[in-house]
Amino acid sequence: MQFIDYAEIEVKAGDGGDGIVAFRREKYVPAGGPAGGNGGRGGSVYLEAVEQLQTLLDFKYLRLFKADNGKRGGPNKCAGPSGEDLTIKVPCGTMVYRLDPETETEELIGDLVYPQQRLRIAVGGKGGLGNHCFLTNHNRAPELALPGREGEHFYLRLELKLLAEVGLIGLPNAGKSTLISALSSARPKIADYPFTTLVPNLGVVRRPTGDGTVFADIPGLIAGAHAGVGLGHDFLRHIERTRVLVHLVDVTADDPLKDYRTIQAELAAYGRGLSDRPQILALNKIDALDPEMSGFIQSEFAAITPDPIFLISAVSHQGLDPMLHHVWQVLDAAVAQAKEEEEEEEGRSLPPMTAEAMFTHSLG
Repeated sequence: MQFIDYAEIEVKAGDGGDGIVAFRREKYVPAGGPAGGNGGRGGSVYLEAVEQLQTLLDFKYLRLFKADNGKRGGPNKCAGPSGEDLTIKVPCGTMVYRLDPETETEELIGDLVYPQQRLRIAVGGKGGLGNHCFLTNHNRAPELALPGREGEHFYLRLELKLLAEVGLIGLPNAGKSTLISALSSARPKIADYPFTTLVPNLGVVRRPTGDGTVFADIPGLIAGAHAGVGLGHDFLRHIERTRVLVHLVDVTADDPLKDYRTIQAELAAYGRGLSDRPQILALNKIDALDPEMSGFIQSEFAAITPDPIFLISAVSHQGLDPMLHHVWQVLDAAVAQAKEEEEEEEGRSLPPMTAEAMFTHSLG
């Protein structure tokens, strides 16, 4: 399946139905009066997040989405049927921006994170009034009816940011795809040449408790990725939602320390708090070195970073259990901190209680 994480679409809510001019014409009702019904409301357009989708591929071929129009009113004051609402399915993690073609600006209007989370993005037009609504003492036979109003029409930009709690980062061929395949049931393409992974891969890693945590294998970053060089610029956004980063470094590379600094510089240049995210450093492919050399490289990294360092081999599964154990500890701490910050934010946003409210609250 082709991975698409960016799309621009056009949405049009349904127009309201027209009101009509009609009069009651019954045999024994000589002055039946106006009886034109109102038009139905146009359908609205909604976005809904679903777990079944992992990409915005559907929007590559279908760009215009339009809800049904409302129907005209009927005689005998019958209102016209409303148009059907249109619900567009998107992957969880989709951010929605409203575009203004005239000013070339955009506004974030929603972030669909949870399954079944819905967002109304275009409201259907109201139905027009029939002539029975214009009956007055001075006008007993109005011949006026209003047309339905137009539904809202917008241009939107959809941006997908994968929902993963742990992100695997590193230069091409650092072993990220091999690691995620060793930890989960994900089966990404693996080969001994750079840029084997062209799309982010997700894998669910099971904890000892049985709970699953989503890991994201981010395509290889290179120097200048934040400015659009290589593949990293397009996929750096996918680690913005992660709570913990596992930085893989190939210890068999010509200069592992330089490789490490390259990725750190890209995270700092990209911004958005990525360089402040908790990191775990995994020195991969130690099965290709003797223990003495592995220990020497570990000591070199310990001199330049306070991050915890683990010696692993994704191929032979060496050192994976201790690293995962530490990942769970750091992840739990990050989740607890985020929850505490949310509670503090909610507490600050609550209005102060009045004396009367405090007294009522104390009474139970």
